[in-house]
Amino acid sequence: MDLVEISYDDARPIDGYGPGFFRVGGEVVDAPVLVLANSTRPWGGLEDAATLEALAGQVDVILLGTGETMAPVPATLREALDEAGVGIEPMASPSACRSFNILLSEGRRVAAALLSV
Repeated sequence: MDLVEISYDDARPIDGYGPGFFRVGGEVVDAPVLVLANSTRPWGGLEDAATLEALAGQVDVILLGTGETMAPVPATLREALDEAGVGIEPMASPSACRSFNILLSEGRRVAAALLSV
């Protein structure tokens, strides 16, 4: 089996996570956080739909890391993002981190909105 090293070009992958934080591009950031290819931004959590709606036209999908385990997207958040034309996929935060890095390496327009583990 051949192993292929992943290249992120100028993008910043999620390097790790722990209780209350994520490490993005070598920098530790407090959770909850919104991670994009070249930036990290504070995020107000599940009640902060406006920050995610503002990504309309910039990303194709938001990976919603819901903490240690997967939880459904609150109906009000899903409805707001549907109206804005932004897709959202809920998963446990560790899975969201891994999926973000894979999609990022493919050059996809992706964001990760992450709650701490």
